[in-house]
Formats: sequence, structure tokens, C-alpha cells
Amino acid sequence: MTEENKQPLEEEAPETEETPQPQPEEAAGKAPKGKKKKEKGFTFTKEQVEQMEQAVKQLETTKDQFARLAAEYDNYRKRTAKEKETLYQDAKADTIREFLAVYDNLERAAAAPGGEDDPHKKGLEMIFAQYKELLKKLGVAEIEARGQPFDPERHEAVMHIDDGNFGENQVAQVFQAGFILGDKVIRHAVVQVAN
Repeated sequence: MTEENKQPLEEEAPETEETPQPQPEEAAGKAPKGKKKKEKGFTFTKEQVEQMEQAVKQLETTKDQFARLAAEYDNYRKRTAKEKETLYQDAKADTIREFLAVYDNLERAAAAPGGEDDPHKKGLEMIFAQYKELLKKLGVAEIEARGQPFDPERHEAVMHIDDGNFGENQVAQVFQAGFILGDKVIRHAVVQVAN
């Protein structure tokens, strides 16, 4: 390399118009002597003020409408979530109700007298116990009825008896078990009530 190549190249600055540099007084925000600083201000006509007031009212109305719409949407979301849960619980209860006939038959077969050492009866009792456990896992509980006060919300009375062993309006006998799912009655217990 030669000496000429080693020298840094000077960049040529593009030619621009020179802008006047502000005087120190102007840079400090002071008007030069003999000149008054002109203040800038806005003046509005009565019509413009009315338009601005109308725009503010319209903005407030729009904000109010937006807040109402947001509240309606939130209520809608909560309501639909609750309806979905209710539909699910209703469908579950309807399905379980159909299987309660199988429960009744297993209960009658397990309660039938005789054959205590019969392997078929023992197998049937095991199936019935497994069926009860399955209902329990699904959240289904049998309504306690025998010896309890009669509750028309949970019991269906089909017979009345006079029996001194039971109190007034007390369930004396259960003919068919009742079931609940959470707080919802799937099937009322069919009972005999003592007077």
C-alpha cells in the first residue's frame, strides 16, 4: 500500500443552506431587545364551544353504553355457564333414573331368602355392592327414610298405619328406595307413614 492509500478519506458534507443560529437571548426564551414576544392563544366561537360540549356529552353517553354492554355480557356469560351446568346435572339425573330399575331388581334378588351359601347369590350380592359404589361415585345418595319424619319433598306416601312404635308422621316402612343427586331428588322414596 502506498502512503496515499493510508490517509483517511475525508467525507464531503452535502451542501446545505445555512440556517441562522439563534442568538443566546432567543435560545434562553427571551425576546431580543426591542421585540415583544408574541403569545399564542386560542379563541373559540360560541358555536365551537357548543360543539365541544355536545361531543363531551356524546362521549359520556358512549362510555355509559359501553359499561352497560360489558355488564350485560358478563351476566350473559355467567347465566350460560349456569345453564350448561344445570343441563348437565339434568341429563345426568335423567340417565341415572333409568338405571334405578336395575338397582331395584338387584336389591330384590339380594334380599330373597334362601341359598345363603349359594355362589350365585354371593356373586349377586357382590354385583349389588359394586352397583351401589358406582352410584356413590357419581354423587348419587340414597334418601334416608325409615324412622325419619315424613318429608313430602323426598318421600311419597302410599300407605298410612297406626303403630305405637313410631311417632306422628314418621316413616314406618320403605317400599322403594329414593335417591338424590346433590340437592336434586332423582326419585322419591315410596314409603308407609305412621299416624
